[in-house]
Amino acid sequence: MHFNPLTLLLVQLIVIIGASRLIGRGAKWLGQPLVIAEVVAGIVLGPSLLGWLAPGVMGALFPASSMPALTMLSQVGLVLFMFLIGLELDPRMLKGRGHASVAISHTSIIVPFALGAGAAALWLYRSLSDPAVPFSSFVLFMGVAMSITAFPVLARILTERGLLQSRVGTVAIACAAVDDVTAWCLLAFVVSIVRASDLAHAALTTMFALLYIGFVLVVVRPFLARLGARVASREGLTQNVVAGTLVLLLASAWVTELIGIHALFGAFLFGAVIPKEGGLAEALAEKLEDVAVVLLLPVFFAFSGLRTQIGLLNSVEAWATCGVIILLAVLGKFGGSAVAARLTGMPWREAGAVGVLMNTRGLMELIVLNIGLDLGVISPQLFTMMVLMALVTTFMTTPLLRWFYATEEMARDRFSPPVSLEPGPAPYSVLMCVSHGQAGPGMASVARALVGGERAQLHALHLVPPERAPLLPEAERSVPSEGALVPLLGRAEKLGLAVRPLSFVSAEPAADIVRTAQARRADLVLLGWHKPLFSQTVLGGTVHEVMEAASGTVAVLVDRGLSDVKRVLVPFIGSRHDRAALGLARRMMQQAGAEVTVLHVTSDLGGSGARAQVDELFPSEEGGVRLKVVRHDAPDEAALEEARHGYDLVVVGVGAQWGLEDRLFGLHRERIIRDAPGSLLVVRHPEPAPAAEAAAEEARDSERAMPARG
Repeated sequence: MHFNPLTLLLVQLIVIIGASRLIGRGAKWLGQPLVIAEVVAGIVLGPSLLGWLAPGVMGALFPASSMPALTMLSQVGLVLFMFLIGLELDPRMLKGRGHASVAISHTSIIVPFALGAGAAALWLYRSLSDPAVPFSSFVLFMGVAMSITAFPVLARILTERGLLQSRVGTVAIACAAVDDVTAWCLLAFVVSIVRASDLAHAALTTMFALLYIGFVLVVVRPFLARLGARVASREGLTQNVVAGTLVLLLASAWVTELIGIHALFGAFLFGAVIPKEGGLAEALAEKLEDVAVVLLLPVFFAFSGLRTQIGLLNSVEAWATCGVIILLAVLGKFGGSAVAARLTGMPWREAGAVGVLMNTRGLMELIVLNIGLDLGVISPQLFTMMVLMALVTTFMTTPLLRWFYATEEMARDRFSPPVSLEPGPAPYSVLMCVSHGQAGPGMASVARALVGGERAQLHALHLVPPERAPLLPEAERSVPSEGALVPLLGRAEKLGLAVRPLSFVSAEPAADIVRTAQARRADLVLLGWHKPLFSQTVLGGTVHEVMEAASGTVAVLVDRGLSDVKRVLVPFIGSRHDRAALGLARRMMQQAGAEVTVLHVTSDLGGSGARAQVDELFPSEEGGVRLKVVRHDAPDEAALEEARHGYDLVVVGVGAQWGLEDRLFGLHRERIIRDAPGSLLVVRHPEPAPAAEAAAEEARDSERAMPARG
């Protein structure tokens, strides 16, 4: 099948992005960063697998004539990505850690550089290089290629594992920042030597590079600082500001390419000098990150995969050479970093964790290797060996990190409850989990109805996805002026509620919500709800996982404009989930004076069992509650009809699995949640042990039977 160039490019993008995301799901299950999946996807689509299994398919999908377009698109993606890497480098990361970071970082460059250059000089140059390549260029390039640390991959691993606030994380991210700057300066110098025709031209290229760096620091940086202040105080990030920034970015990349030190260095330098205060860097990253990372960067990985030919390693000697390269890379980077960290005073386990993190190479290594292959410094066979080295050293990071630096102690530190010195019984505690800002005000209204004016502990939790996480430790971040918690905190302040905000990075939101609830001794976990994109299940995803794993009562707010809680409806059949719903309704009656209606739908007009449980939870002297028993063949219809009579909130008890105990009413509750005209609070009580459940059921049966005997 023949495609025109545009159609072919679109098909290629669909296949590349789809394969990256599909393999990414498997990588996430293995605890690996997404970059591993994207590199593997590139190799799968290249001659190493697709070209081996179905050469005709690969030839039709990636013909040689389409390579120039893919090359240019991948280079544009890399320019934007290196700009983002520069944006993420913040001098505040070195605050208080400069000496240790510089010592560890430079050791982690010098040792692998020496091992890589030594191996190149004594062994690799004779067997794996082109004789036309100058000896000095090959040796210097191999030294730099061995000494790279993948700053973005390391940052994502730290944020996903919640280590950015730990001592290991702060030291590692600072070391990686210093490492990045140093390694890219070395690479720029090596590229200038490779591209220069003689030593005089190399010196001239180096001089022009230093002059340009000085120009950027002296002239461009102050201008960007004024632009950042203007954006923060007046206009915001308009399209004109974004356009102007992109023009300057492309100009910087063009100048460094013209000088002879590669366009990527200019993009990285321009991103690094943009001021990190005032929000300009963060706003630019938010605008550009998805396009660069999701759309353009996978093209680079696919392009690298097309150039990676594992079939070139067709002998035992070749695989042995590859193994030795991996061993030297690990010894140099891991060994140098760990020993240097130990000498700066860190315990061996923490020093080992720093060494593991600094041994991560990932994407940055691929960028360097592609530059070397484009310049002709390394052969395709050596390129393949080095790509495998980058994959192995990145893949080993997460499992080794778990072994060196157990997360249990870190989790205990993060989730430890605040010390309360107030006498008396523990106050009622609610953990409100906010994913999107629009759910916050309704949660504050529910919390106000539950606690009224009594002493209570209210916590608002927002979990940040790893891909949106700032790289500064929490103690050094400025308080955001906007965010998911702001609407909730604003409504809470108007209602006179004291709410403690809590936010951190989480790759496992359900597990972290449960841990936080346990640590804060929450009596109730209150979740927000949004309509699922694909699933037809009303309560799915994170909500379902929390409902299954939580040891306390969980409630999900389906907010349809809730502002106050005055009239409450509780559909009731007598399950423990209904009893939990009645318990919350009782608190609303006691604390906010809400009028509670308990609707018991039955096939006859008995309802004595329901009346007994209602009387148990609502003693007659309290008042404010009305039991309404109706006979109806369709319980969901009866509940929906009653809900249309102007209730502010419908409180519904559900089982986590819509289990057998709910067969009289359970499957109909999904329709109530979906079709009720007002706001709902969906309540689930934790599953008791079988013996405890049997005893509870027997006690309830006895209670229900007592009025009949009377």
